[in-house]
Amino acid sequence: MPSRTLLNYLPEEVSAHTTSNSCWVTLGSNVYDVTDFLEAHPGGGDLILEYGGKDVGAIMRDESSHVHPESAYEILNDNLIGFVATDPVLETAVDSDHPQNILPLPPNQDGAQELGTNGAAAQVPTEGAIATTPTASEEDLYRETDAAKDFSEHEFLNLDKPLLMQVWNSGFKKDFYLEQVHRARQYKNGGSAPLFGNQLEFLSKTAWWVIPVVWLPCVAYGSWYAYGGLPSALQFVAYWMTGFGLWSLIEYGMHRGLFHVDKYLPDNRVGITAHFLLHGIHHYLPMDRYRLVMPPALFVVLAAPFWKLAHTVFYWDWYVATAVFCGGIFGYICYDCTHYFLHHKKIPTAYHRQLRSYHLKHHYSDSENGFGVTSKFWDRVFGTELAMPVPKRIKT
Repeated sequence: MPSRTLLNYLPEEVSAHTTSNSCWVTLGSNVYDVTDFLEAHPGGGDLILEYGGKDVGAIMRDESSHVHPESAYEILNDNLIGFVATDPVLETAVDSDHPQNILPLPPNQDGAQELGTNGAAAQVPTEGAIATTPTASEEDLYRETDAAKDFSEHEFLNLDKPLLMQVWNSGFKKDFYLEQVHRARQYKNGGSAPLFGNQLEFLSKTAWWVIPVVWLPCVAYGSWYAYGGLPSALQFVAYWMTGFGLWSLIEYGMHRGLFHVDKYLPDNRVGITAHFLLHGIHHYLPMDRYRLVMPPALFVVLAAPFWKLAHTVFYWDWYVATAVFCGGIFGYICYDCTHYFLHHKKIPTAYHRQLRSYHLKHHYSDSENGFGVTSKFWDRVFGTELAMPVPKRIKT
């Protein structure tokens, strides 16, 4: 029998299930719904409720408290509903050259080996309570989301069919849509699920290297042109750097105020479909390497108002406005390339390692905070900074 479709949950979502009406517990990164077992627990349901929303690994191993037989782990297996990315798992993904092997959970075989090498294997148990149903085969531990089963169980989207028209015709209510779209799925071999299902499909996919190849020459030409129209190199550098600095605020503002406008999202098909196209698909399939950077066609649409804004604010000098705009576009190039590398490559600097940990936590722990991608600065200013654990380095 194949395994069930299992989702990735946010830590705060797990910790909210602490009552007799809905009681979840965790063991490592596995999440179990034990609500139906409360009355049948030999020690009484109150003992389980004490650990509602918490990890039960220590108490289940504590022989002085209560000896748990193998059947207890089998019961947990029966009630496995998904995974939660714990800090050790996130730290391993941050250090990995291939984080897509680890996230979304469960990891594939290479990811499981990395977790073991870094001392985090206990977070994805392979004995006792394991990341599968009792009747699943070993291969099922490392399968991508089963599209048909995921659709059958959650009635959200079928990953094997064009996603856009499914969202448009779905009739989803906003709360249901947001709950599902922020639970990461993994398409076949980390590939790209169909969005349009027609000749427009290529417009939605962009390799990361397209961004510098297409836009760096434009920035270089615009910068050269602006430099020629300004009285000094110092003025050009000052205005260009102004644009570069302003980009970090634009990056934060767009990520928070446009891409994550969840609370104010219209509860209708237009609002939900627009949300899915702009950013929802990225949280739904965060390891899709061809939908991590902005397609050039979409970038032109979004950049046009900023070109007009730059020439409105700096109305007194066309060359000044162009220098500011070019600095901002260079900031965008840095942002998009950084975003791709945070998901798929290991950058060997302490700063980028912190950014990677920060961004993965945004995806797998708290999508309502942590909107900065290239910097945490504006998160600190506006009170949306993610609380990060003190990193624990494993001695070898």
